[in-house]
Amino acid sequence: MDIIWGILLIVFGLIGWGGQVLSALTPGFAEKLGLIEPEADVDPAFYADARGEAKWDSITLWTLPFAGLLIVLNNQLWIYFGIIGGSMYLYFAGRAIFTRLELKKRGVSIGKPELLKTYYIFVTLWGLIGLATIIKAVKALSEII
Repeated sequence: MDIIWGILLIVFGLIGWGGQVLSALTPGFAEKLGLIEPEADVDPAFYADARGEAKWDSITLWTLPFAGLLIVLNNQLWIYFGIIGGSMYLYFAGRAIFTRLELKKRGVSIGKPELLKTYYIFVTLWGLIGLATIIKAVKALSEII
């Protein structure tokens, strides 16, 4: 079961981290792939915020897929990367959802509804995976202490 969880973390983690890396380095390409909202479809301040978020996430979100790799390799260090990576993904999801809901409530253009629906589904999954990883890591840590 741990191997399956590790593979899940690698796959979903690389989708999240990889998408943010593409968004940070090649926003035009990320737009064509549907990973980010086209600049013309959103408020300029939101676009700038999302680009800054992508840059920060590309620096930090590698921790969860790395935890997955450590699980697959049966390395106990996964616990620490799982806590950190899970926390990063939980924060990433929460901030993304609540910021967009607040901006939308205030009438700020944040993208087309169909892209936002897909976005909300994925960030919710990342948040849940992050939370589950934190729980699994804390449980594993308590077993070795």
